[in-house]
Amino acid sequence: MSSVVESPQPDAAKTEAFGAEMTALLNHSFLAMMISIGHRAGLFDRLAALPPSTSHQIADAAGLHERYVREWLGAMACGRIVDHDGRAGTYFLPREHAGFLTRAAGPNNLAMMTQFIALGGAIEDRVVSCFREGGGVSYSEQVKFTSLQAEFSAMFADAALVDAMLPLADGLVETLGRGARVLDVGCGSGHAVCLMARAFPKSRFEGVDFDEEGLSGARREAASLGLMNTTFRRGDAHEIGATAEYDVITAFEVVHDLRDPIAALSAIHRALRPGGLLFMLEPAASSHLADNLAHPFGPFLYTASVFHCMTVSLAQGGAGCGTAWGEANTQRALAEAGFDAVDVKRLDGDVMNYYYVARKAASPLGSS
Repeated sequence: MSSVVESPQPDAAKTEAFGAEMTALLNHSFLAMMISIGHRAGLFDRLAALPPSTSHQIADAAGLHERYVREWLGAMACGRIVDHDGRAGTYFLPREHAGFLTRAAGPNNLAMMTQFIALGGAIEDRVVSCFREGGGVSYSEQVKFTSLQAEFSAMFADAALVDAMLPLADGLVETLGRGARVLDVGCGSGHAVCLMARAFPKSRFEGVDFDEEGLSGARREAASLGLMNTTFRRGDAHEIGATAEYDVITAFEVVHDLRDPIAALSAIHRALRPGGLLFMLEPAASSHLADNLAHPFGPFLYTASVFHCMTVSLAQGGAGCGTAWGEANTQRALAEAGFDAVDVKRLDGDVMNYYYVARKAASPLGSS
């Protein structure tokens, strides 16, 4: 009697369905590259303002070469991004689509996010080497990341930072209005600092980051706005070097990228005055993969982690927490850093971010 166990035959319907899904995935992946070009070249913004138009009319309006615009429109038409009238030879961007593709869409502009695909492609060889050899891809190797992250963060900050995000922390707006000393850890290009400094002129804002390119941009923006209540300096989030100096510390999408999040949060805790507040934005994710399977941006979270968040930490010999570090791990790190009062807030319509409001205990009555 034979002991060979025959493998079950693949389910034909399941095989066909997955093949169709992979075909769609491949098409959508290439379409995303073309959407990135459309965003960068300003084509979506231009199309949104035009009636049904020919490729020549669209190219003239955008100041671009028609042959490239025509081929790009072919991809957009096949991908059902724009409507095409074959008889008239015209193209039209429906208003419903424009709401996710133009700069006027603010945080809903998903076209902006497709630029990260090309950024990932540029370092794919290095990432594959890390799979084989370990280590990571350093921040300095990720050309254009600073500018893309600044654009991505600005979409959310411009739309909601002052009017919706900061009010999530009870009393924060009032504190800033009266005048407070504020530190933004991992300030990048400093746009959030400048927005807060304009809105709360009685407060003093300081931004710290290790990336000199971003800091140069921050100083230029502050100077162009005539802000006198901002300073920017190069520094390490793990070594803030301050004790009980700040009333408020902010950290927008930075802690999970760090070499040692607990050490950085401990430094933040030391730098806050008694009763001071940490306002921290982190990706909206669970610390458990099974709970992220239905996340609308689940694949994005883990891919972004491999190409940036996890790998830049590992490049420093760090923990490599990753983009989907998650709420449970974040809460645990905050507790280990000394924060014993933490609230997690959500903003209506924002599926990308959790807002952590952590307060340092006030000094006991009568102590200094």
